[in-house]
Amino acid sequence: MSEATIADVARLAGVSSATVSRVINRNYPVAESTRARVEAAISELGYVANAHARALAGATNRTVAIIINDLIDPFYAYIARGVEREATAQGRLCLVCCTHGSHEQELALIDLLHEQRADAVILVGGAYEDRAYAAQVAKRARALHASGSTLVLCGRPGVGDDAPTKVVEYDNEGGAFAITDYLITQGHRRVLFLGGPSLFSTTIARLAGHRRALELRGLPYDESLISPGPLSRRFGYERTRELLAEGPGFTAIFAANDNVAAGAMQAIEAAGLSVPADISVAGYDDVPLAQELRPQLTTVRIPLEEMGRQAVQLALGVADGSDYLSPVRTTTRVGTSIVVRQSVGAPSAKKALAAASGRKRAGR
Repeated sequence: MSEATIADVARLAGVSSATVSRVINRNYPVAESTRARVEAAISELGYVANAHARALAGATNRTVAIIINDLIDPFYAYIARGVEREATAQGRLCLVCCTHGSHEQELALIDLLHEQRADAVILVGGAYEDRAYAAQVAKRARALHASGSTLVLCGRPGVGDDAPTKVVEYDNEGGAFAITDYLITQGHRRVLFLGGPSLFSTTIARLAGHRRALELRGLPYDESLISPGPLSRRFGYERTRELLAEGPGFTAIFAANDNVAAGAMQAIEAAGLSVPADISVAGYDDVPLAQELRPQLTTVRIPLEEMGRQAVQLALGVADGSDYLSPVRTTTRVGTSIVVRQSVGAPSAKKALAAASGRKRAGR
């Protein structure tokens, strides 16, 4: 697939190349209706206006860019550190950009980095299930590929087999399966799944693993024990406090990440209960917070920094010596593992009975 030209945009919009140039450079008045047609054609073709880049015919600026949600979140920070270290090792500059949760900002950043001729653009973290948005990302993957760059999806699902992307996955579902099964083997039969936006790709995968573990052990999947929400410490605290006030119908909490687990543990303590004697708590990610909590948190470890390194290696074709400009999707997966600490214990017979009776009283 060749890169779209200004002539292609002009043909699609039904105007002259000069008019397209005026719209792009904003150096001459253009009717709003004409401007709208030209901008629609630019978007549809994935055209990036950068005369210098076209003149250099495929040259890059030796930059690897990473797009994350937020710098202060350890999940993103550790992946970014892996990207930065590997980019430096490969003689590239690392550029970090933040979306603050905005889809529009993410797409705008991809376009800007395309215009800046980055060697690779790495998108990090889960994404909401949205076909229209995935199509927009796929379009930009094709545009990047046509200009000699690569789009890498790190910790998020692919956007179609026909999109020329590199994908770095981790065993999200497998980690959730393993931690749920561990809680069951410790004697827990009523496990609350806490946190994670319902349509978020990571939540969907973790719920799938959680459910599979329950089914394997012959336990019911109880919708009343699924409590989705933001991946924040505040949500973990407030939702756990509400559920404890109702009379807990659970003996353990599987939090969708370590931040949610920290909030849940805070709420349990505020209610005059203790972890794990009264309620066990497990998390996901194994960020430094997990070891700072008291008791220390049992959680699922994701090799975050290694994911960042793998993303750069795949982007630049140094992971396996493959053609980094292959037009097909390439996927690699890293494993997850359980880290057993002190926040999980066996439920007492009294607590298990209270959880079961609380469920019956609530009609669950």
